[in-house]
Amino acid sequence: MADEQSACRLEALVTVDERGQMVLPKDLRERLGISPGDKLAISSCGCGGEVCCLVLMRADRLDGMVRGVLAPVMREVL
Repeated sequence: MADEQSACRLEALVTVDERGQMVLPKDLRERLGISPGDKLAISSCGCGGEVCCLVLMRADRLDGMVRGVLAPVMREVL
């Protein structure tokens, strides 16, 4: 059984409107501490040359996440 703190799960279903906008449900925004004006980064994952999923994360945490992922790769390259 996966550790609940590190498991991925479906949090909400949203609809893209005619302007290309989505609304994150209020309870989800509150739980995640997302406020008006916060920046979110969207990362995509692909399979077979097509995008199969999008990952949404707070932009202020992106730097640390990227550094954590790239550091081991850079150590191998250098």
